[in-house]
Amino acid sequence: MDNKTKKQRQEAFDSLPQHIKEKLTPEEKQLFLFSEEWPDTLFEKMDEFLIKNRE
Repeated sequence: MDNKTKKQRQEAFDSLPQHIKEKLTPEEKQLFLFSEEWPDTLFEKMDEFLIKNRE
């Protein structure tokens, strides 16, 4: 992952409401910041912030 993507992900994480960040485990935070794929649990916790694909 390049530095621009890392910075964008950190900015996205920092902009989350505190109640959402508090729900994330340390492992989920790392996945949010660095992983190419998220587990279902992370998608569920982030649901209100994700834009659904309209295919």
